[in-house]
Amino acid sequence: MASRKEARSDRRELLLIVAPAVLAVGFAFWFAYQFVEPAPPSQVTITTGLNTGAYYAFAKRYAAILAKSDITLDVESSAGSLQNLSRLRDKGSDVTLALLQGGISNHKKDPELVSLGRVFLEPAWVFYTGSEKLERLAQLKGKRIAIGAEGSGTRVLALALLEANDLNDKTATLLPLSGTEAADALAAGDVDAIFVVLSPQAKLVGDLLRNPDIHLMSFKQAEAYTRIFQYLSRVTLPAGVIDLDDQVPKEDVTLVAAQAALVARADVHPAIVGLMVQAAREVHKSGGIFAHFEEFPKAYDPEFPMQNDAERLYKRGPPFLQRFLPFWLANFIERTLIMLIPIATIMLPLFRIMPWLYEWRIRRRILYWYGQLKRVEKDIAEAGDSGYTEYLAEVERIEQAVGEIPIPLHFSDKLYELRHAVHLVHQRIAAKA
Repeated sequence: MASRKEARSDRRELLLIVAPAVLAVGFAFWFAYQFVEPAPPSQVTITTGLNTGAYYAFAKRYAAILAKSDITLDVESSAGSLQNLSRLRDKGSDVTLALLQGGISNHKKDPELVSLGRVFLEPAWVFYTGSEKLERLAQLKGKRIAIGAEGSGTRVLALALLEANDLNDKTATLLPLSGTEAADALAAGDVDAIFVVLSPQAKLVGDLLRNPDIHLMSFKQAEAYTRIFQYLSRVTLPAGVIDLDDQVPKEDVTLVAAQAALVARADVHPAIVGLMVQAAREVHKSGGIFAHFEEFPKAYDPEFPMQNDAERLYKRGPPFLQRFLPFWLANFIERTLIMLIPIATIMLPLFRIMPWLYEWRIRRRILYWYGQLKRVEKDIAEAGDSGYTEYLAEVERIEQAVGEIPIPLHFSDKLYELRHAVHLVHQRIAAKA
């Protein structure tokens, strides 16, 4: 019977001490969770451009890199940057990332968007026909100009450049033609000039440059445009760079180029940001005709604020653990460490307090019976020589209760001292009874 009582008492003591500790640890977990990002999504979506264009091709390369980290990057084609922007704005859309042409939007218009960096250059090509050498856009007054389809990034850039030269639908004929359609119209003589925003590796650009009846405008005022439009850069197309054998182009050509940006919603997961920046570095670091090695991507964007994690990654490189471990394992460890810091802050003092608390409760139990024994002695002293039989029964009760106290082995000396004290009082009263 005594052993059962001792077991129940031990469980009660354990519960009284451990339960508050468990609650404290639970609170620590809850508190730490407030500072931990949820696990990164296994699937994200990026909107690009036509499936025959550079945006789409680059995004496919990003997807192949993210697949190595078991992240699926869904690549959606689109009509161009304006549609990409519309998808990012649509809160009901599952699109998180987009490639945007410079000059399409900015933080003032879309404060919910952030930049993961500028990734490559997109030159604006102005092809024209006729005997007059074209060096300034102002020379296009009164001409028929294909400026790109409605909703295209080409059209946005073309209109910005033309308006800077007081060219509009009142001073020129602006036609919504783009790509191959615009090139065919130029070759047929249906338009006098066309705007094209394409990679220099695009087949259409090569075909136009090789056509002897079609000329490429060299922007004599390129530097001026870069000062007016911060998202533009002055670039040079070197003679022969397209085709060395046939010397295409015949001479150096000065162009202006927009910087394409990798843009995301502000709530993009930090882990996805890291993977996308690393993918962009791998894809674009080699440079090209208009960019030097490792010139792109870069932590610069005059139109959107840089995402904080992206900016840190550009400066410091990938997180330490991700340099040596698979993405999923590194991410798990990083999230776990964030959880453990506040938990450890609470648990370490607990581990130190709990033994002391347990010891205090045991001592308190022993001191209680010392108090009972002292009370009996005080009552005897006040009662004089009467009532010894009653006090003897009380001491015997105390003696029995003390004998049943569950005490850990290393507190046995304290228990024996208490029993001895009770026994002495019992003998003294029994001798007088």
